[in-house]
Order: sequence, then structure tokens, then C-alpha cells
Amino acid sequence: MLDRIFIKNYILISEAEFEFSKGLNIIAGETGAGKSILINAIDIAFGAKAGKEVIKTGEEKAIIELTIRNDKYDLNGLFEEYGIENDGTEVILSREITQNSSRSRVNGSLVNQEFLKRLREMFLDIHSQHQTYSLLQSKNHISLLDSYIKNPLLNEYQKEFSIYKDMISKLEKLKEVSEKTEEQIEFLKFQVNEIDYANITSINEDTELENELSILENSEKLKEYTGSSYWTLTGDDHSIVNSLYDIKNSISKASNLDSNLEISVTEIIEIIDKIKALSSELRDYSSSMENNNGRIDEIQERLFILDKLKKKYGGNLEKVIATQENLTNELNGIEFSTQNIKELETAITTKEKLLNQLAEQISSNRKEEALKLSEKIVEKLEKLELPKVRFEINFELTALQINGIDKIEFMISTNVSEGLKPIAKVASGGEISRIMLAIKSIFAQADDIDTVIFDEIDTGISGKTSQSVAEEVKNIAKYMQIIMITHQAIIASKADKYFYVKKSQNEKTTVDISVLASEAKLKAIAELASGIVDDESLKFAQMLVNS
Repeated sequence: MLDRIFIKNYILISEAEFEFSKGLNIIAGETGAGKSILINAIDIAFGAKAGKEVIKTGEEKAIIELTIRNDKYDLNGLFEEYGIENDGTEVILSREITQNSSRSRVNGSLVNQEFLKRLREMFLDIHSQHQTYSLLQSKNHISLLDSYIKNPLLNEYQKEFSIYKDMISKLEKLKEVSEKTEEQIEFLKFQVNEIDYANITSINEDTELENELSILENSEKLKEYTGSSYWTLTGDDHSIVNSLYDIKNSISKASNLDSNLEISVTEIIEIIDKIKALSSELRDYSSSMENNNGRIDEIQERLFILDKLKKKYGGNLEKVIATQENLTNELNGIEFSTQNIKELETAITTKEKLLNQLAEQISSNRKEEALKLSEKIVEKLEKLELPKVRFEINFELTALQINGIDKIEFMISTNVSEGLKPIAKVASGGEISRIMLAIKSIFAQADDIDTVIFDEIDTGISGKTSQSVAEEVKNIAKYMQIIMITHQAIIASKADKYFYVKKSQNEKTTVDISVLASEAKLKAIAELASGIVDDESLKFAQMLVNS
């Protein structure tokens, strides 16, 4: 259940901190006071969209921190999967919204939307006007029913159905490939063979050949340059090496007079050795340089072939090789497509049989559970002052789809003289509120949800109906935490904890939320009931609280 909420610089609230109670938490106040602020803050803590517009004017960031008390779920596996510390029975959600970003944390660790969604499914269910609209849409009814039933066969079916759709997609592609003409196939073969015949050794073959060609075409100059360099280094008595030997002898004699020069003798010997090695390399290189017109012709012919391929297939040899692989794969796909099509068609037929079997079992289970659910909803609605109500879940057979073979629609009649019709075409605002309350109370028990939030579930009701709704809400609050915005004094009087929201318009607009108890709570209920606080309204409020 939700234990505590801390809010700072959020919309019109500078800073506030509250603890929620077990049972029924009522949020009340004047119209337009901002009662939904607290609900929206909880929603945002669990990952709802929130932009910089929620930051209080003049502030840099808004912070919402929510503490959840967990006495039910083993969260070790989930938290370990996301690398989050599990502190036992307490889970802390925090959301920081700045001018440029938004961050969510759980127990201090950054988390993504998927993680928050999984937490929300375990701990929280919010009913809002959007969800009322969702209830009216028949396309959502099958998901609502399935969320109540929780048939494990549906998960198995949906996995198999995804595989089935992939198989159909693959079959369509194979058939598209198999329709290529013989002329197209022959052209593919020609392209593959042309590249294959070239026998490219590497993606750098052309660069290596161009370098070799440059050497062969300039062999005379290379021979001349390296030969003269060799001769200058070691070729005669006036060579650099001989001069270095003279220098070495002089320094060697000097080192006999100053031992510090011994290092210089060693260094010049190393220089002489390196120059002699370099000289030998230049001599060997010069000797190796010979005219080889035959090899030049070979390289030029090879480069011509490679340039031709580059122009046709991509601009460089790496792309040519990649093109060859793609063309080969395409050709192989064509050659084996006929056989693959037959095999895949057989596999699809087998998969369809399995899906139909699973779908029929799921449908049969749905129909059984739909009857039980309908009875429960009627029982709830009768307690909520709809004594002549009838509720049924209508089934129509469809082709295989992601949810099976059923098209489902919730049907209702609230008057004995009227037949069953879709909810969207029959129910009034007050009736929709009660239907939603009935469904939510049944589904929440089935889902084992800890906290349910009702945002103005009492829309369109009054009098005896309000009393019935109040009793039902109080009853639900015995086995789960309820947080509820209400305009009804009868419902507010059942509160285990009473939050009062007030808007002030002075130099700045602010919203204050306070927790009322005893006398203050009684006055608030009296004002909610009659608009004023006097002896008569206080007596009425006391009667509501005691009833």
C-alpha cells in the first residue's frame, strides 16, 4: 500500500508531506481547488508523462517521492534483474522533473518506464475519466475480461500466434522472390560469376598492386637513388662511415684523458653500426631493382579488371565483395524458394491447427468465466441502486487474431423494459460510475491490488445511490487501500483519513493540502453537505459519520 508522499515545487505546491492510511483515504475540497493534484503526483511517481510545466513557477525542478509498504510480494528477483537494492518491506519511488529532463529512481537507483510499469501493475490501479472512456470502447472489453480471468493458455497462444504471423510474412517474401523471371535469374548468375571469376584476394588488393606498379615503373630511378646513397655511406675512403671511424678514433683517444667521453665513443660506434646496416639494405635494394615489363603488364591488366568491378558494384573492393555475398544469397534464395514454400505452407497449416485448438479452449474458458463475472457485476450493481439491471458479455466468432477467435462486448440493461445494448449506448453518467466501481472492485480483488484510486467515481449520483456507493467503497476499503476524490458528503463521511484541499488567491496562487481530524473533519463534511457550517449541518455531518 502507499505509505507516504513527499512533494516539492510541484504545480502550486511549494512543499508537502503526507502519510496515507489503510482503508479509505478521502480527498475533498471546493470545486476547482486542485483536488486531483495529489492523484496526479502519485501517477507521475509511477511513471506517467510529466513535462516542465508541472514545475512550480520560479523553481528549477519538481520532486515527488512516494513510499510503498510491501507486505505481499517477493521483489528480490525483479530488483536483482534491474540491479536495484531491495530494502525489505519498503520501496521508495522518486521522480525529479527539471526544465530539460525527467529521472525516476527506485531505492536510489535510476529505472526505466518498463520497470515502473511492472511495479504499478502490482501495487496500484487508478480509475480516471480516461478509463471510463476506455470501458465504453468495445475493443477494450476482451482485454478487460482476460485481465480478470488470467488464463495461462492465452500467453501460450499469443506466443504461437506471433510465430504464426512471422511464418506468413516469410512465406509472402518467398513467394515474391520465386516470381522472378528466368531472365532475372540468369542476370544474377552472370553478376555472381563475374565477381567470382575475378578471384579478389582482399579488400586492399588494388592498393597493394598500385604500390607495386609504382615501384616497377620507377625502378631505374630507385636503383640510382639507393645506389648513390649506399656509395656515399660506405663506398670509398671518403665515405661517411670512414669519416665516422676517424671521429671515433679521435674521441677514443680523448676518452683516455677524460673518462666522461667513453659514453660518446659507445654512441658513435652504435651510429656506425646502424649506418653500415642501412648501407647494406640500400645496396641490396639497389641490386634488386630490375626492369620487369612483363610484371608491369600483368598488374595493369589486373587493375583494369578490378576497376571495372568497382565501377559496376560499389566503388571499392570491400563493396564489391559485399555485393557478391548479397547476390549469392539472393540467388540461393530463389533456387531453394520452391522447396521452402512447400515446407513453410505445411508448417503454417500445422500451426493453424494448434492455434485453433488453443483458441477454442480459451474461448470456452472465457464463456464460463464471463457468466460468473456477469453474475458478480449484477450483484454489485444491485447493491448500488440498480435493482433491475442485467449485464451480459456478448461473444462473436472471428478469424484467428492476437487474442484468439472471440469478439467481445459488454452489454447492459438498466431498465426492465429495455433489452440489452452496448454500455456506450445505454448507461448514463451516474450509471457508468457505478458500473466502473463494480468492475473495479471485482477486478482489484482478482488482481490482488494493494491500492485503488478513484478520481471522482461519484459523478452523476446523489441521494440513496450515494449512500449505496459509500457503503460499497467502505466495504472495498476493508481489504485494500482506497484513495478517492469525492464531492459527496455521504462518501466523505466514511473516510479513515480525510485530506482537505484549499486554493488561496493572494499575491500568488497556492494550493494547501491538510489532514483533518475530529472537529475539523466534521466541519468539512458539514460544509460539503450544505455549503455552510451551522448547528444543523454539523448534526447532519455527525449523523453521517456515525451511520
